[in-house]
Amino acid sequence: MVRQPLTAEQIAAGQRLGVALRAARAGRSLVEVALAAGISPETLRKIEAGRLPAPAFGTVVCLSQALDVPLGDLAAVWLAEMPVRQASWRPAAPVLQ
Repeated sequence: MVRQPLTAEQIAAGQRLGVALRAARAGRSLVEVALAAGISPETLRKIEAGRLPAPAFGTVVCLSQALDVPLGDLAAVWLAEMPVRQASWRPAAPVLQ
């Protein structure tokens, strides 16, 4: 499978995410947060700098937990200023019991 290149909007979203994560980290060291999230400090450094604009979902989930930032807040940062065609999705059908 060939991965499509990221659009300018997706790169900008990754940069916004990096800024938000750096702000949420506040006084904690990059190494401390990275280890708490189970990722390498270099990976966190790349995400915060916008050099890794589309981190894996699991990585974002772990960072959300390590920083005590609701995942929905990080999603809102990512989706801010995104065109509707890229930000829209269809929720899964509800599970009937």
